[in-house]
Amino acid sequence: MKTIQKTAIALVASGLFATSAFAQTAPAAAPEVSPITANVTVTNNYVYRGLTQTDFKPAIQGGFDYAHESGFYIGNWNSSISWVSNQDYAIAKSSSIEMDVYAGVKKEIIGEGFASDLGVLQYYYPTSGTLATKTNPNTTELYVAQNFTLGSTTGFLKFSYAVTNIFGTANSNGSYYPDLTVNHDTGMYGISLNAHVGYQKIAGQTLAAGQPSPSYVDYKLGLTKDFGGGLSGSIAYVGTNLKKGSGATYGNTYAYISTSGGSTRSQGASTGLISLTKTF
Repeated sequence: MKTIQKTAIALVASGLFATSAFAQTAPAAAPEVSPITANVTVTNNYVYRGLTQTDFKPAIQGGFDYAHESGFYIGNWNSSISWVSNQDYAIAKSSSIEMDVYAGVKKEIIGEGFASDLGVLQYYYPTSGTLATKTNPNTTELYVAQNFTLGSTTGFLKFSYAVTNIFGTANSNGSYYPDLTVNHDTGMYGISLNAHVGYQKIAGQTLAAGQPSPSYVDYKLGLTKDFGGGLSGSIAYVGTNLKKGSGATYGNTYAYISTSGGSTRSQGASTGLISLTKTF
């Protein structure tokens, strides 16, 4: 800003003609990049950490982010859901939306293209109905991540730690989720290859002999196509190593059961995803 002010003073001193000539020959200034971005997504199924949140049905999602030049950021993201309502044997409440609020600091401490990220994430489910003796699904996690750029390959290694009970599971504070995501730009037609693997550890569960653990591994393989203008589409195959449950609870943990269409199916069953995202 100071440079612009000094240039303006010099032009005035040299006369009106000089000012006019400068205006005609100088290149147009690049538009400022807004610190606020927004996004909207439609998808055939909202899957989070390998588990469907919508009983294998479509979802609409969206949010916004504010990023300051200092590295501080804050944002909100929302999605339609159904699991809180459908898992009524575990959570005696009803909610049709997930609202996430997060904030943190991201800085290139190691070097250019290697941003370190530290933040907090609050999952909030506006609910109706009675809580009874069940655990509230609202969850707070702290996270630390290391992003990396190696040529046309980018990604991040992240560790999330729950400081509250996690997603309605009693006595589960201290649960954690390490995960690795890698994206490779093929350089052809705006297509990128995507891969992800994570491990959800559910803490504090007392299991009977022979009872399966509620902890599990999830994975994802997919493609993303950049159409330009902030529009992108993606397809992916996702799954977990969870076994199909019987509807009984695992200790104090619900059994990852989906009841879509009156049938019983594991929330972590392998499935395909298709989504379209617009970023503003």
